[in-house]
Amino acid sequence: MPEAFPILISVASDDAGKRLDQFLATRLETVSRARVQEMIAEGKVLVNDAPAKASLKLRGGERISVLGEAQRAPLKAVAEEIPLDVVYEDDDLAVINKPAGMMVHAGAGASDDARNRGTLVNALLHHLASLSGVGGALRPGIVHRLDKETSGLIVVAKNDDAHRKLSAQFAARQVKKKYVALVHGWVKKDSGTLAQSISRDRVRRTRMTTRLEGGRTAVTHYRVVRRLDTKFGKFTLLDVKIDTGRTHQIRVHVAAMAHPVVGDTMYGAPRQARGKNAVIGLPRNFLHSAELEFKHPRTGAVIALKSELPQELQGFLKRLAE
Repeated sequence: MPEAFPILISVASDDAGKRLDQFLATRLETVSRARVQEMIAEGKVLVNDAPAKASLKLRGGERISVLGEAQRAPLKAVAEEIPLDVVYEDDDLAVINKPAGMMVHAGAGASDDARNRGTLVNALLHHLASLSGVGGALRPGIVHRLDKETSGLIVVAKNDDAHRKLSAQFAARQVKKKYVALVHGWVKKDSGTLAQSISRDRVRRTRMTTRLEGGRTAVTHYRVVRRLDTKFGKFTLLDVKIDTGRTHQIRVHVAAMAHPVVGDTMYGAPRQARGKNAVIGLPRNFLHSAELEFKHPRTGAVIALKSELPQELQGFLKRLAE
């Protein structure tokens, strides 16, 4: 939504008969109808200088003033008893082997408790005695993130000092991160570096893209582990290291070279890989955070951890080899 308020809108005769909330949801393109209803309920929308109900039927000719965004009550993460695979823990930090399908934390735009369930943060609040507060009430302990459908190692901070020092290592590109990815097709070069900048897609806001100017610097290094020629098609298994940690970085970079991550339908992977007489699908992205190396924020000692491929990814590779 634009930041300049008030926003003044005139209702044309063609819009007569529409509900106020329906009309505004179409005019304010980045705002959902539910969000519009919140604004109306808080008196942030005036029709002919008077408050109105969301159900008001417009007649045409009205003057609508949008005074500001709805002020949502801050959402606070709550503890949930969810199993966690803790691979390292001490007084300052923990490293978790996150499963695919688990969000790291609820989104800042979450409007109800139902959207603040089942996340890594919910599980951390149950399992760990303390978490840093630097990230706010929705993201306690979260120093960096993994996408929902990416599995593997993620470090969390138990106190603010550890959080700041770990964050500084990430910002300085001192943390070593290695991922394993299976992509469609045969990647030609045995190794390479992808350095296209990454921006948010202007049309599909949940996606990122390398096609716009002025994006954020992103650097991804890859090495071919194995090229597979299977009855389901050709694939390449990659080791991937990233210098930066942009949203969807690996997924966007490999898709930009026409080799999307298997299972990643958001960035062009098919829902199922089809051969002449064979079909195979993967209900998650074949992307796994396999290695993580950083300096302990208190002692300076190097912590290097590894995570094996989850069973569902190992099983997928076996099926390809049959």
